[in-house]
This record gives sequence, structure tokens and C-alpha cells, in this order.
Amino acid sequence: MTPVYIEGVGVFAPGLVGWEQCAAVLTGRAPLGTEPPPRLAPAILAPDVRRRTTDHIRLALEVASEAVHHAGCDGALLASVFASSESDGAITHNICEEVAQKLPEVSPTRFHNSVNNAPAGYWCMAVGSQMPSTSVAALDASFAAGLLEACVQVITEHRDVLLVAHDTPLPEPLNSVRPMAASFGLALVLSAQASARSIMKISLAIISPDTLPSVLVDPVLETMRLGNPAARALPLLGALAQRNTAPIVLPYVGTRLLAVTLALPA
Repeated sequence: MTPVYIEGVGVFAPGLVGWEQCAAVLTGRAPLGTEPPPRLAPAILAPDVRRRTTDHIRLALEVASEAVHHAGCDGALLASVFASSESDGAITHNICEEVAQKLPEVSPTRFHNSVNNAPAGYWCMAVGSQMPSTSVAALDASFAAGLLEACVQVITEHRDVLLVAHDTPLPEPLNSVRPMAASFGLALVLSAQASARSIMKISLAIISPDTLPSVLVDPVLETMRLGNPAARALPLLGALAQRNTAPIVLPYVGTRLLAVTLALPA
């Protein structure tokens, strides 16, 4: 596969608030923070719009904004791919409760926030983007599916793409059948052209299940990786932070895997 260049990164999770802190933790320069992450209030949203959004949407926009800022580019000029395994579970729970009432009254705002592409819509409106946007879901393989979709767009459409992967815990009783430990969001700005800001270049290949997905040595970070579909990206984030060219293997659809080959930019 033709290489794709990573130009910017955004991360938000417990103990990993922003790419700088995340990189410090993944390289062993700092311990994983134990303090609760701050409440998100993405600056790109006007206050009245922000009040209508949810934690799930704010998480996606927070990491997207950081990645774009890190890449030094204009978010309005980027195509985008948003990947989430479950969309907004809190809104889904609320709507399920409401429709079970004798006289259900589902809020229009909550309804449009419930769909899988709601974060993408808020992002495009916030930055004034008229570029194409795709939203994907593939259960635990959602990050890998989003990464593959974004890289294919970079190569075939010859344009820069913003990838955003984001998942937040579901309330009970949904959590009993689909447990998720904590929120995790990340974003990557991907380009077909190298620049002075390029972090690494990657190429992808779908492989048969004759190997195992990459794991993390740190047991706490490994628990985080397994506890949220978006956090399956942690081995790749670790390689980016360490500038490590060892191959990464990500869980993909069914029994297949997604191999990520990394190299330093030329």
C-alpha cells in the first residue's frame, strides 16, 4: 500500500489528556495520571451549540481540534472519517427509556445527537467544512476500519483526511452487555505528502489470523486498550511517540487483522 504520512495527533482519555501527555506516558517519561480528566468544552463550539451536545460529541471534537492544531492545517480543508463502535450510548439509553413511556416525547435534539454521524456533522459546521465526511462502525474493529477508510481516501482521492476515533461508556443496562471502562478519543491528520511536520509514514495490509494483535507491556495501559474500542489504537500511538518502526497489528473485522508498517518520514 502506498505510504500515508501522519501530520498531527490528538488524544483524550483518563491520564492521557492531550498528545503531549500521552506521548510522555507511552515513552515512559511520565506516569499515567490518576486524576479525573477535565470536563470537555471544545473551544470551536459556540456556547449555545456546546450546551446541546453530549460528552460523546465533545470528545470527538476535542481530539479533532487538537490533531488539526498539531498539524498546523485548516480543518475546513480536510475530508474526515469518524469511527465509533457504539455512537452515543447515553442518548440511546435515554431514547429507549422515553419510547417505553405511554406518551413518549423524544427530544428532536436528542434524536439527531443519537445518530452515528452526529459528531461529524457538528465538526463540519464548527469549522465550516464542505469536504466529504464518512462515519463508520465495526464494533471492536472500529479504529482499524476507520484507519483503513481514511488511508484509502488519502491515496485514491489525493487529499488530506482527518481520522477521529471515539467511544464513551454506556449506562446500565446497556453496559451489562457492552461494557466499556472509560472514554477514549484520538484523532490523526493523514496526508499523501510528507512535510516538515510529518511524524511517521504508515502503510496498511489486511492479513490472515496467523499472528496476534499488538499489546502493551504496561498492564494498566493494556487494560485501557482492551476497555474501549477506540483505545485499540494505543500500540500505534506508542509507536508514534517512540518513533518506533516495529510493525503494529490491529484487530480487524472477523478473524482478519490489519498490519501497520511504520517508517520515519524521508
